[in-house]
Amino acid sequence: MSEALKKKAAALDAADELRSRRALFQLGDRDEDVYLDGNSLGALPVHVPARVADVVQRQWGELRIRSWAESGWWDAPQRVGDRIAPLVGAGPGRVVVGDSTSVNVFKAVVAGARLNPGRTEIVVDATTFPTDGYLAASAARLTGCRIVAVDPGELASALGPATAVVLLNHVDFRTGRLHDLPSLTAAIQSVGALAVWDLCHSAGALPVGLDAHGVDLAVGCTYKYLNGGPGSPAYLYVAERHQRAFDSPLPGWHSHVDPFAMAPEHTPADGVARGRVGTPAILSLLALEAALEVWDGVSIDSVRAKSLALTDFFLECAESHVEGGVSGPDSPVSLVTPLAHSERGSQLALRCAKAPVVMERLIERGVVGDLRRPDVLRFGFTPLYTGFADVERAASTLARVLAEVAEDPTA
Repeated sequence: MSEALKKKAAALDAADELRSRRALFQLGDRDEDVYLDGNSLGALPVHVPARVADVVQRQWGELRIRSWAESGWWDAPQRVGDRIAPLVGAGPGRVVVGDSTSVNVFKAVVAGARLNPGRTEIVVDATTFPTDGYLAASAARLTGCRIVAVDPGELASALGPATAVVLLNHVDFRTGRLHDLPSLTAAIQSVGALAVWDLCHSAGALPVGLDAHGVDLAVGCTYKYLNGGPGSPAYLYVAERHQRAFDSPLPGWHSHVDPFAMAPEHTPADGVARGRVGTPAILSLLALEAALEVWDGVSIDSVRAKSLALTDFFLECAESHVEGGVSGPDSPVSLVTPLAHSERGSQLALRCAKAPVVMERLIERGVVGDLRRPDVLRFGFTPLYTGFADVERAASTLARVLAEVAEDPTA
């Protein structure tokens, strides 16, 4: 069966319309290495170092302060936002880049509550990435609201006339479960509340459709499937209908209508620039801008199709290679991610009693995934550079490691 799966992988790779994109990334010299952690940190596009060198040596080193105008530094947050916008289904002028995801979550939740005065509850995904929960709680204290934590599957029971804003993750960071953004957004808005979506684990992996589905506010990072680099700046989406009234809790001089007036009172700029705060991190922002060029000519629908094909093939290979498969009663692992395509992001999560040692040994053998303690193995599939041969190698290596660990009394 192993040879048959290798042949199938080769055929799938040959037919892959995105296969040429792999050459745009720095993935190491060893063919046997497999990088399945793009859901934590995307790979480096090969052209980015030269672009960053130009920013450092010429724009900063030679032009210095003139680069704010001559190199377009001042407009970069909106310009790069417009590069991200098509990947999340947004029109121009609705996405601004800057700050961290955490800061943008805080802006969005507080501003959302301010857009809904008189309401007293902020609903947050109970399974959310911890920072989102911390920030939602802080936003509640600031706005005089109370926090209501609820599983997304039970959201309807928590909604009502007191709900001001709801913060949800599009894809669960632990399990890879994809939540139904269109229907949940509609349910939130049906009670007069605003929907804020965290897109960290979906942008660049699957269609989002912010404008089409009438999302109010959204945030996301750029260092995962968007490959912007470690700590690359995050982004904030503000629906056009909310921009005039968007009241950021962090007004800064870069969000002022006339920044260089240095006025003592803050008068917000027009449009999505209201989401800016202070001086952006230019080096990382322009590295991100360069990285986004790998998306030129790429259809997000093609990315989604390949993502599902990759995760399906991994499961097929794992069922074949792993003793007991990934769902049988005698299996050393069990699938946490939903099987249904409509409920699956671009990662697979496997529960494993000995997950820490299994992941450690996988990485030693060149298969890089990651671990969510205490017992979840995560594998992220980045369609722009992950191939089907990578998937087969990863599954076969996983099978060998699981067998070794099962026989090792010290593991």
